[in-house]
Amino acid sequence: MSSDSSAAGRTDKGGTSRLPLRSLLFVPGNRTEWLAKAEAAGADAAILDLEDAVPEQDKAAACAEVGEAVAARGARAEDAGRMALFVRVNALESWAAADALRTVAAPGLAGVVLPKVRDEEDVRFADRLLGWCEREEGLAPGSIGLVPLLESALSLRNAYEIGSAASRVAHLGALTGAGGDVERAVGYRWSPEGLETLALRSRVLLDVRASGAPHPVAGLWTQIDDLDGLRRFAEQNRSLGYTGMMAIHPSHVPVVNDVFSPGAAELDRCRRLVAAVREAQSRGRGAVAFEGQMVDEAMAATAQQTLDLERRRARDASA
Repeated sequence: MSSDSSAAGRTDKGGTSRLPLRSLLFVPGNRTEWLAKAEAAGADAAILDLEDAVPEQDKAAACAEVGEAVAARGARAEDAGRMALFVRVNALESWAAADALRTVAAPGLAGVVLPKVRDEEDVRFADRLLGWCEREEGLAPGSIGLVPLLESALSLRNAYEIGSAASRVAHLGALTGAGGDVERAVGYRWSPEGLETLALRSRVLLDVRASGAPHPVAGLWTQIDDLDGLRRFAEQNRSLGYTGMMAIHPSHVPVVNDVFSPGAAELDRCRRLVAAVREAQSRGRGAVAFEGQMVDEAMAATAQQTLDLERRRARDASA
């Protein structure tokens, strides 16, 4: 394992923990001008896609275009704190794919989305390549995130090992869209209710949390015009413990952001709960009745985590 691969603490060697991302919107790699649409929609991150979204004969040109978009983002200091930029590369099974990774791994890139991951060795290999790219570009070790995609029965079964393989893995989860690689691999029949994948998404989430990857993401909702269905699916994923979702259309971003953002009422309740527990502790009591519920330090810690994450998100957005 390389020196960049320790998952302990899940903190970048550059010194900052990775932020949760509510919405990660796919954008074709040969349509980088659509990044403006992704940002206008309010996406926390855009994923420029060099894999499935680009025909084989256009991949080289698309890679050059994506490299230019990353370089432009890295050259603009005013883009700090705005929409994060990720790139989905092709599976690292050829020199061409490795060369494409080198093209896009530069200042301005928040992370790489890696398809067709099988096990922890695939993650460690990508981690080493990214470490070399960071040194070549003068970037802090671990500054480029890695998002392994679990697209086979084997990778879903190996979720814990994959999440544990490198500290740069922060966003990992089960993507159970209709008709995609996972449906074909597992054999379920997709439904809008998502009951056929509920156990799968739950088990993968537990593995990801146990691995130390801090911000699990789910997806995908492929029904473009069914925003009510999207909301129900997103709410189900948030209830399970996911912190965000990948999306395929700009119209989905506001719904996803809303579901994965604590509302004003939730934040206010968190503040009141923390205050009630702290006041009780000052009087030597470990638990206290709060708005019809018994609460203690564990509940206060959960509420404080919600407040801290939202405060950090707001701070970074205004930077």
